[in-house]
Amino acid sequence: MKHIFFFFLLIPGFLLAQKTTILKGTIKNKYNQPISEVSIKFNKTGTVSDENGRYSIRIPLDTEVTVIFSHVSYKSITKKFTAKNRNQIRFSPTLILKTEQLEEVVIKDNKKNAQGITSIDVKKAQNVIGPNAGVENVLMTLPGVNNNNELSTQYNVRGGNFDENLVYVNGIQVYRPFLIRSGQQEGLSFINSNMVQNINFSAGGFQAKYGDRLSSVLDITYRKPKETFTTIEASLLGASATFEGAFLNNKLTTITGVRYRDNSLFVNSKQTDVNFRPRFTDVQTYLTYEFSEKFTLSFLGNFSLNDYNYQPLSRRTRFGTVANPLELIVFYSGQEQDKYLTLFGALSSEYKVNKDFTLTTTLSRYNTQEEEYFDIAAAYNLGEVDANIGSQNFGEVQFSQGIGSQLNHARNDLDALITNAEIKASIKKENKQWNFGVKYQKENIKDRIREWEVIDSLGFSIRPPHHSGNNQPYVPFEGPIVPFQNIREDNEVDINRFSGFVQFNQRNFLNNHEVWYNLGVRLHNWSVNGNGVSSKNQTVVSPRAQFAIKPDWDKDMLFRVSGGWYYQPPSYRELRDFNGLLNVDVKAQQSIHIVGGMDYSFEMWNRPFKLTSEIYYKDLNDINAYTIDNVRIRYRADNVTQAYAYGLDLRLNGEFVPGSESWVSLGYLKTEENINNRGYIARPTDQRIKFGVLFQDYVPNLPNLKAYLNLVFNTGLPGGSPAYADPYQFQERLRDYRRADLGISYVFVDANKQYTNGWLANFKELTAGIELFNMFDIQNAITNTWVRDVYSKTQFGIPNFMTGRVLNIKMKMRF
Repeated sequence: MKHIFFFFLLIPGFLLAQKTTILKGTIKNKYNQPISEVSIKFNKTGTVSDENGRYSIRIPLDTEVTVIFSHVSYKSITKKFTAKNRNQIRFSPTLILKTEQLEEVVIKDNKKNAQGITSIDVKKAQNVIGPNAGVENVLMTLPGVNNNNELSTQYNVRGGNFDENLVYVNGIQVYRPFLIRSGQQEGLSFINSNMVQNINFSAGGFQAKYGDRLSSVLDITYRKPKETFTTIEASLLGASATFEGAFLNNKLTTITGVRYRDNSLFVNSKQTDVNFRPRFTDVQTYLTYEFSEKFTLSFLGNFSLNDYNYQPLSRRTRFGTVANPLELIVFYSGQEQDKYLTLFGALSSEYKVNKDFTLTTTLSRYNTQEEEYFDIAAAYNLGEVDANIGSQNFGEVQFSQGIGSQLNHARNDLDALITNAEIKASIKKENKQWNFGVKYQKENIKDRIREWEVIDSLGFSIRPPHHSGNNQPYVPFEGPIVPFQNIREDNEVDINRFSGFVQFNQRNFLNNHEVWYNLGVRLHNWSVNGNGVSSKNQTVVSPRAQFAIKPDWDKDMLFRVSGGWYYQPPSYRELRDFNGLLNVDVKAQQSIHIVGGMDYSFEMWNRPFKLTSEIYYKDLNDINAYTIDNVRIRYRADNVTQAYAYGLDLRLNGEFVPGSESWVSLGYLKTEENINNRGYIARPTDQRIKFGVLFQDYVPNLPNLKAYLNLVFNTGLPGGSPAYADPYQFQERLRDYRRADLGISYVFVDANKQYTNGWLANFKELTAGIELFNMFDIQNAITNTWVRDVYSKTQFGIPNFMTGRVLNIKMKMRF
């Protein structure tokens, strides 16, 4: 009886087997490694692959089914099957890691492409090789983005300066310190690349929802963790630890990063011998709590301390030509002690009134407390070098053109407190969207400046250039010693700002052509009260627009145009002139942007590629001219300058090596300014040609051994002039900037390569490698040191060379 019972139980399964067949295979990645836990599903039937990547599933006969192969770490594959008989079907797909998808090769988010926004793969920001590895380092490989200072995370975009770039983290604007004058003092970027989820960048022509600056927008989103991880990185340059996790049924998420940085490895490779003890520390946290499906509260906090102690000892710099070489020898005494303490906190809430209407409010406060104290005495000798190969003194200084000394002193203190309150709204309906926002910002800055310089040449104290009766060293001056430069000011400034925006965008079709457009306008009102003097209220209105069309062509192309009137209401730095004097009536700088671009996606060598090109023009009015010394910007504070900038940016990115994205970029820029109708001269950021390569590769027979190459070539910047001098008399350029950085790493554990036993089973990711910075040991100049020739009174610009070849060891682990 039991056998009969089991017989009847087997009949349905037997009949079912007659109407189905087996689909089976092995799922692997591009390295030919099996992938487990891949979901294989059609309709309501599904299975998963085993630890060897094998799977087996029954599909019906004579029926077309769509089978989906999906994994959390890989790009999904969809395949249609129609079984005509009961013979088994074998299908063994190869899945591609999501982090290896070419986010800019295949137009996956046409809206961002239409807006002229570049989306950058987060993995690129984490893996790119460079002295300041991170988001900014990736930006500097893009056309139109320049920086000749490898110790700085600041960047120039299309002829603008560091102060003209907007940076947002989770929709909250972040700021940079005020007093920092050299890249080696910066320490750490605000952006912690290990916490980042999305990176969006616009080099110009951006939307009205972004603030009031002249050049660019970097929009960063920190992620909300879904799992618990701890990531640790360590190298000879510092270390970092990041913890992330989700708690209380995923209602509470947290991601916290701690970083430490020490730049002494780079500074010790420079031409100046120093005792250098930097300590750069940074702690960031991003917390979110979801009270309900409609209401979420988040907090972003940052603590940063840069403790910079610098004691120069000596310097030897050889420059000039082969036929007429010169050498500067300097011996120092004294030291510099700087400290930059930054505190930042922002509380945000998001309330979804319904599926189409979202309200966001943000309260934030930024405080920076900065001290810049130094007393450095320098004794120098500027001499001619014996260039006669047959001479016994070949290569030695044979004649001194200038002998002297100088003493630099500073006791500068600054305390800035910036408070913001903002509310934004978003309304979506079908293919239309409205965005609104209003913001109030109050800035309080207290600045105490005590800075002077005394220059002595052959026993004569050099007077300032404007000093009456100055005919030194030919005629001794018998009056009291006067500092060559002397700034003594106490500034207290309050700035109140009201701003708001409204914009509308829509996606539509014109015949079969896909069309996007965005129209918006910003309004900014501000007033300044400084040192007991109040300015009148000033208001600027900034209309902006973007338009793009994706034609219904066989070729995958997208065309866009954007522009508008862009204003930059003055910050405190722009209100202060070369001598520290305050001008509360400085107007907003104005720029009319016109940007046209094209994206062309295509296949080459059976692999995806994308060519992006943009041409731009900026008409600049009411400009506040400035000088740049390393990363220190000093403004004229007078709005008497007109300027322009135009150029062309090209970038080709794709799989030059199968499975790895690389790109080549080329930019041309020309920007000039006309100060007080004296004629056009090159602006300090007039860098004509930019060529960059970001290349990734791996060894085919050893795919876990990876290489990253970062190449940059920039034509020379104007060499600048002393702050007290006439820039029209100083138009010589620095030498071209050339740099190559190489990184080699071995992946022990990652998403493709997991272990179930042994000590490697404790890790979810483990990599180790070496980095070779400036591998050709090229001497690149960032600025000039100006030394006076006592005989001809000529000011010699002695180049300040950046870092030489440096080797670093690096390790990263996640568990």
